[in-house]
Amino acid sequence: MSQHSCPVSFIKVDANIIRINAFYIAVLFSLYLLTLNKFIILFLISDFVIRLFINKNYSPLFTLSTITKTFLHVKTKLEDIAPKTLATYFGFMFLNLIFLLQLFHLNTFFYVISSILLLCLFLEIFFDYCLGCKMYYLYKRFIV
Repeated sequence: MSQHSCPVSFIKVDANIIRINAFYIAVLFSLYLLTLNKFIILFLISDFVIRLFINKNYSPLFTLSTITKTFLHVKTKLEDIAPKTLATYFGFMFLNLIFLLQLFHLNTFFYVISSILLLCLFLEIFFDYCLGCKMYYLYKRFIV
């Protein structure tokens, strides 16, 4: 029988900073949906590129999230970084897809994918429920 498992890297990250970061992403993405200002989604995509491929410490939203955590005196909650990183890759792919869907005026798909992204952000922010781990579990169970 297959065990439920998350990707494991043995590197820990503060899950509360990730949740605060998800809040800022949700706010900016909601603002994008209200205005359809391409600069907002390009900023979000750029922030994801910095976090994933350069260094998260140079990410404006990560820096803002760290400052917010300190300002609000939120306790540190360490979790494995691998599922969070996988979820970040999913978010990066979603943002790129959403940008392309808007660019080609595929509105139905645009709003469906945008709703899925907002649902994922909502689950992370309010319930500390990361779909990255769940997607990894399904991948391990059915593909590998």
